[in-house]
Amino acid sequence: MSSPVIHPSFQDNVDFENAERGLVASLHTCLVNNEAGQIVWNNEDYNFLQGNCPSTVNPKLWRQGQLTRKQGLFEVTKGVYQVRGLDISNMTLVEGKTGVIVLDVLASTECAAAALGFYRAHRGHRSVQAVIYSHSHYDHFGGAQGVLSTAAGDQREIPIIAPAGFMEAVLKENIVAGPAMRRRAVFMFGGSLPIGPHAHVGCGLGMAASGGTTIIVPPNDIINETGDERMIDGVRIAFQMVPKTEAPCEINVFFPHQRALYIAECATHTMHNVITLRGAQVRDAKKWSKHLDETLDMYGFDSDVVFSGHHWPTWGHDNIIKFISDQRDLYGYMHDQTVRLMNKGMTGIEIAEQLQLPPALKQEWYAGEFYGCLSQNVKGIYQRYMTWFDGNPANIWKHPPKEEGKRYVECMGGVEVVIKKAKEFTDRGDLRFAATLLDHVVAAEPSNKRGQQQLASVYQRLGFSAENAVWRNFYLTAAQELGSESKGAPQSVIAINPQSTVEDWLDALSLQIDGPKACEISVQTIVINIPDEQTTWTLILRNGTLTYRSKAFRAAQSSGSADLMVTVSKSEMYDMVAKGNIDAAKKTGEGKMEKLTTLLELGNII
Repeated sequence: MSSPVIHPSFQDNVDFENAERGLVASLHTCLVNNEAGQIVWNNEDYNFLQGNCPSTVNPKLWRQGQLTRKQGLFEVTKGVYQVRGLDISNMTLVEGKTGVIVLDVLASTECAAAALGFYRAHRGHRSVQAVIYSHSHYDHFGGAQGVLSTAAGDQREIPIIAPAGFMEAVLKENIVAGPAMRRRAVFMFGGSLPIGPHAHVGCGLGMAASGGTTIIVPPNDIINETGDERMIDGVRIAFQMVPKTEAPCEINVFFPHQRALYIAECATHTMHNVITLRGAQVRDAKKWSKHLDETLDMYGFDSDVVFSGHHWPTWGHDNIIKFISDQRDLYGYMHDQTVRLMNKGMTGIEIAEQLQLPPALKQEWYAGEFYGCLSQNVKGIYQRYMTWFDGNPANIWKHPPKEEGKRYVECMGGVEVVIKKAKEFTDRGDLRFAATLLDHVVAAEPSNKRGQQQLASVYQRLGFSAENAVWRNFYLTAAQELGSESKGAPQSVIAINPQSTVEDWLDALSLQIDGPKACEISVQTIVINIPDEQTTWTLILRNGTLTYRSKAFRAAQSSGSADLMVTVSKSEMYDMVAKGNIDAAKKTGEGKMEKLTTLLELGNII
């Protein structure tokens, strides 16, 4: 006899009570415009979620959407407020003696300014005394300028606090695979999907990220270790370092006098991602679990409320202990059981198909797979230890999808036979295998309309039934693309940030070099002096590879054996490698200027 399926109860309304608790006011219209009058955030688009769940959305995901769309200013505890529903993330405001400390500043300048303005409309015009970034994901720091611009009148530099390694993580986490990750992110977050019950219903963490202006404002106060404290405007603040959990660098923030624990994104009302479908390094689930245990031990028993950068708070001693303990066990169980089964010889796919959460966790809504997913997290943990290879020698040197698809279709008797078989599996309810068959058809014959249409239909059905918002968005975006004549191509140019270092810029340039074309060019050497940095960079293009090294500026007085030597400022260097502007280099260049032009052309800069 098979075991009964365990689900959380739809009769449990505690989340709805907590999501509305402490409401001070809601926006009459939850909409934000930029200076040009363009809408960058519109929570009103999701009002359809107030109705009954249709057949096109998994009921659990519909419930999650109903909760995450709630917007307004909320009192978390005395002196601590959150603005929720004005972006994918929350803004937290902690009141001090004279002003307010802002913890996490949303994804965009426009939404951050609107959130702070909404708070002030109900709590008075309190000056911003400090800004805290909990971690290195842009939906928690991207709106800083919208908050800091209002603090300019104070005529002083306010503390901008972040964990050690913050800027490195911000600037480097996505730089290597930035274009590919941005392409994947469109699928993961459903950015191209229309909003509605047949398409986009949120992303599990929130509704969506705002489309406004994102600016990196570097921190000026760094938290280096657990136990570091600050006293700001009469507010005592304690920090816990929790790196390599949900982000490469992250901190939890405890307010002892308010007995309030901000747990960043280490524990939210969903299973989180150990590995994301947009791409990123696999997170350390074991360390995540251990950090949560440390959080529980250090702060859990002294907290009356725990809250985060997403979703709604949890109140009450017993509820807090259970919530953090369960989240700790969630990541620990996934990790330990994946490794146990891996060491018994099972592959990641096999483990993902077999492993289930403990019954007690299955019954909790906050362990639901709305954003992260057990199946993909298990595969991520396996990948962390065992790489992409599953140990089967047949998979060492497989054909790429197009060539493999052609051979599968040939073996099965042709495209029409495969499409017919796929229809049989679809009718049988085996959508997973139907998708596999049709994927071979579309890979073998990308222009086959019947194959495209049938695969799009299968993807749509898979999306409609998905509990996980990310899976839904991926399936439905793929279905949308299959029905479109023009498919969005990934950007090929890596974004170069002006606030980064010269080495970061050259890292980005080297990743864009067209190697095969560069191999046709003889060895070339370019020396770049940057006086305001007191450094000299030597760039060597050889065997299709750009190598670069630096030394003290005064050590390089002549080009020597270089093909070209130029002297530029750091800002002129940025204009050169990011925008292809070589005017400054032309004025100081000694040697063959065409070498620089060639290099930038190979890097797709000009």
